[in-house]
Amino acid sequence: MNLQSTDFELFDVPARFAQDRAQLDARWKQLQREVHPDRFAAQGAAAQRVAMQWSARINEAYQRLKDPQRRAAYLCELNGAPIEAENNTAMPTEFLMQQMDLRERLDDAHTAEALDEISAESTQLARDLLQKIEQQLDGQQDWPGAAQSVRALMFLDKLAADIDRRHETLETR
Repeated sequence: MNLQSTDFELFDVPARFAQDRAQLDARWKQLQREVHPDRFAAQGAAAQRVAMQWSARINEAYQRLKDPQRRAAYLCELNGAPIEAENNTAMPTEFLMQQMDLRERLDDAHTAEALDEISAESTQLARDLLQKIEQQLDGQQDWPGAAQSVRALMFLDKLAADIDRRHETLETR
């Protein structure tokens, strides 16, 4: 193992979007057992510190690999198409219009049912986008296109968080 390995190399899985979550979970547990600091207690404090570094690196990789959005962003970055969401917010007009419509509906929603309807639509859009991202990454290797799709997915995640906050606001009234 090498601290500089990619997450995919570290977990010994192919560098692709589609991943088997059970395989990731099993590999994470195996790696954590191998580097657990208690296994290095007899070797002294320095060996335990190295084990802690490994444990942190393994956890970081696991968090990135198990989350589809983070995994997609990571693949884009590995292949020269960083997400740069802070600097690059350009989106297709159709997507922006769709987002504006959803946002306006969210602003006008005053019932849990209305929020649930917007949430269901947003969730379906996110599922569709994840399928598109998988095709862009694994099928077409369209890194820039996938990066744009990941940015779109980030918009939808923010919308989902805003919907959840609105639900909480309705519940406290």
